[in-house]
Amino acid sequence: MSISLLSSAYLDENSARIRSKLVPWEGYQRADLITLEELALIKKVDRQPKAKYESVLLSEGKTYASLYLSLLKKLQRPDTMQCLLILITDALQDHDERIPLFLQTSEVDSDLPYAPLLRALDAQDEFVQLKAAQILTVLLSSAEPTSLRVRSQQLQIFLNALSSFIQGSSSNKRDIAVQCLESLLSRPDCRQEVWRIPKVIAGFADILKHSPGPQMSYQVAFCLWLLSFEQNVAEKINKDYDIIPVLVEVAQSAVKEKVIRVIAATFRNLVTKAPAANLPAMLVCQLLPFVKNLAARKWSDDDIIEDVLFLREELNTRFQSLTTYDEYVSELASGHLSWTPVHESDDFWKENATRLNDNDHEQLKTLIRVLKESTDPTVLAVAAHDVGQYVKHYERGKKAVADLSGKGRVMELMTHPNSDVRYRALLSVQQLVSQPWVTL
Repeated sequence: MSISLLSSAYLDENSARIRSKLVPWEGYQRADLITLEELALIKKVDRQPKAKYESVLLSEGKTYASLYLSLLKKLQRPDTMQCLLILITDALQDHDERIPLFLQTSEVDSDLPYAPLLRALDAQDEFVQLKAAQILTVLLSSAEPTSLRVRSQQLQIFLNALSSFIQGSSSNKRDIAVQCLESLLSRPDCRQEVWRIPKVIAGFADILKHSPGPQMSYQVAFCLWLLSFEQNVAEKINKDYDIIPVLVEVAQSAVKEKVIRVIAATFRNLVTKAPAANLPAMLVCQLLPFVKNLAARKWSDDDIIEDVLFLREELNTRFQSLTTYDEYVSELASGHLSWTPVHESDDFWKENATRLNDNDHEQLKTLIRVLKESTDPTVLAVAAHDVGQYVKHYERGKKAVADLSGKGRVMELMTHPNSDVRYRALLSVQQLVSQPWVTL
């Protein structure tokens, strides 16, 4: 990939300022931190016109790739590191053919090219951190797959650093980190490595939840789209990170067509690769009505039309045959319980309470798990209500609820800060204790 694809006003502005600073190269030589030969090489390009600089690198590119990285390995003053990172960027700018020269430095020193750049990620200077991240992305994105596997440990170190950038308070770090991941995820051999860093995916979800603006929304959704091509990711990403409701909300409020396009493409992958894992959440999030609305709009991009029509037909076919109970099971599986009519329908509970016992109480276990794990007051209120309805219409269920620790959890919720949760828990407890036990 080209280094120019990673753009940042912050890096550009600071690079211009840093170029005007003098670096005490002679002082480093007198202190035996660099050799006379290294000094001569650096003076040959330092503060030279661009034409002269390009002429030198044209004939001695390999020498300078090794020089810059070797000096970065030896010298630790932030201003000097800044200068060296800019020199590396200048060498790579508009010259993708020089990327292999930097990758080949490992033939001279096994620490190169990655170790000095990875160390720079821990510098106190934000410019140094982000410039190093920019260069690492270019090198790692261009490395041969076999080489990348050998350097899996270095990639993991880099990804952990990017995850901290994403979750930190610096908008500059977040911006660069997302761009770096966008580039790395274009390689299938990087996707599994990224998936192994939970904070990266959690960071993506967190960014989208805070209305980041059209460009950032697009870039994060693009990262998720790339990840969704992996089967194991498609199967688990919503279960682990509750990403479908977040993406639906982003798409519903999006003003840019490209944001909707990439989210629709992501949903298509999730439906195609792992329907059982993702359709329940899509049902609960009312994705089908939204997709029908999208299908009625005018679009300039043929890809979005194709994906939206695919989703409309696929979701319509899959949801059409669902019974009310199937919809309830889907809602349970999603974990997003809300006051839909089914919960307060006595007829529904009369007909279906015992079905929660099927397959060794599979749905009852899911209901109680939601009751235990959710922190959302609405979800807790609905779940507590459903437990009460279950035992009201199936008295033998009291023992099952107690055995699964559901009774104790409902009683705990009687002191919940939310008044509706307390009220629903109280009604449920009344059902749980109002009748004598029935022996199974």
